[in-house]
Amino acid sequence: MTAALRRLPRAALYRVFYRLPLKFRHRLVRLAVPKYIVGAVTVVWDADAAEPGRLLLLRQPPGRKWGLPAGLLRRAEPPIVGAARELAEESGVHLRTDQLTPAVPNAVVHARGWVDMVFTARVPASGVQLAVDGAEVYEAAWHPVDDLPVLTTNTARLLGMYGVGPEAPANRRSGA
Repeated sequence: MTAALRRLPRAALYRVFYRLPLKFRHRLVRLAVPKYIVGAVTVVWDADAAEPGRLLLLRQPPGRKWGLPAGLLRRAEPPIVGAARELAEESGVHLRTDQLTPAVPNAVVHARGWVDMVFTARVPASGVQLAVDGAEVYEAAWHPVDDLPVLTTNTARLLGMYGVGPEAPANRRSGA
């Protein structure tokens, strides 16, 4: 079968699809396309710390490991707004959206159906008062990058993508 003949059924399907009312096209797409849960993560660096730096980490239930300020976006909430909101709710650090920078890469797609939109910020630790609610977050603290506490698996993997922590490529090769 030639390439032109193989394209005919597909072209006919597209013609039918685009003649459907927009409402029905949206429903069909939602049925066929994978769905993701979208969250926002903020990697907050201490602007006062000497290299290699310090990170703001949170200890959340069940309380044995440390993670980054993060949470799910509300419906139609811009990711940068969600990142600032979650950071304030979980750590007491209030930043404007223009104080957050999209990380590179900004979107991290995980295998189990969620996407993290990652942002970074530099904040002088001496200028912020960390505040946690004791329910959603047990503790917030600044930790030196070269002496991180035990991290959650997701946090270790995410930080590793940015060259930080035990899952950073350099650390995996050396066996650290």
